[in-house]
Amino acid sequence: MKLTISKNELNDAIQQVSKAASSRPTIPILGGIKIEVTHLGVTLTASDTDISIQSFIPVERDQFVIANVDKPGSVVLPAKFFVEIVKKLPSEQVIIEVSSSYQTMIRSGSTEIQMVGLDPEEFPVLPSIEQNDVLQVPGDLLKAMIRQTVLAASASEQTPILTGVLWNLLEGELKFVATDRHRLASRTAQVDTEAQFKFSNVVISAKTLIELSKLVPEQHALVDIVVADNQVLFKLGNVLFYTRILDGTYPDTSKIIPQTFKTELVLDTKNVMDAIDRAYLMSREEKTNIVRLMTLEDGTIEISSSSTELGRVTEQLEAKQFNGEPLRIAFNSKYMLDVLKVIDSEQLFIGFTGAMSPIIIRPIDHAYSMYVILPYRTTG
Repeated sequence: MKLTISKNELNDAIQQVSKAASSRPTIPILGGIKIEVTHLGVTLTASDTDISIQSFIPVERDQFVIANVDKPGSVVLPAKFFVEIVKKLPSEQVIIEVSSSYQTMIRSGSTEIQMVGLDPEEFPVLPSIEQNDVLQVPGDLLKAMIRQTVLAASASEQTPILTGVLWNLLEGELKFVATDRHRLASRTAQVDTEAQFKFSNVVISAKTLIELSKLVPEQHALVDIVVADNQVLFKLGNVLFYTRILDGTYPDTSKIIPQTFKTELVLDTKNVMDAIDRAYLMSREEKTNIVRLMTLEDGTIEISSSSTELGRVTEQLEAKQFNGEPLRIAFNSKYMLDVLKVIDSEQLFIGFTGAMSPIIIRPIDHAYSMYVILPYRTTG
């Protein structure tokens, strides 16, 4: 195998696929990037078996020559070193040549690097997915839906299904739900899909979705999504991103969401976020993250936290709207801040049905996202 390729194009593709290379591989091949060279272009692939990412570099784009292929072939190179070395090569052109037993020579300018390659035949085969039904979602919408739900996924592997985000598609409505049993995030969107298909109980790891989000372009460009039996394929231009669907059935969360409230508040999003952020500093020192919210007789609300060593933070805010019974409630301020940071509305609605019932948070501007936080039981 021998080719000459643009360093920038090679570096961009390596950065994309390396996210799937295992940092602590059980077998060495999973810590590598597979390079396949044909006269059409260069395909780079990395996989840790849970996720696989493949990027294709054509030999020519817009009449600009990116790569010259002297001899087709393939090799697997260790990702960690390969990623770092290509980034630091001195010249705009890189020559990669593979000899017998996969010894690889990389040349750029006056730099020459020899690497020990691995047999590409041992590299995992990518999943075979029939692309009959394709869901197309704008990239900026997909990024927003991921950002607004992954915050509520569980970080504990004790219940693996809760480390993921639940996807459902029904009658053109795509819905994401995540919960760790202490909080919940839900986001829906209407999607234009000509194909009359649906899917349910598709659960994708939140960590995987965060990595996917980094690859999704900011603009409105469409992302093709294909759901198979146990895999989902995302097509982002020249990049293919495969991920495994988590095993198990996601719990029914609809029953925990109250429809009527004893107390309703409308607050300015930035003001309440700043106030809780200040209270969080004190509660963090106490290692509890507990912040209290209390409605006052004059229609204002009081936000407070205290520390036995440091003292107390108290702040009063004007409610834009206050209906219902007086309320005193305590909650995890970090959970609340996570929600407030992703709410894309200047004002928000908070609904309560009692001091020990779920807290519901919704943006005022629209009805497509909703958050639930369970309160704390405290003394005093």
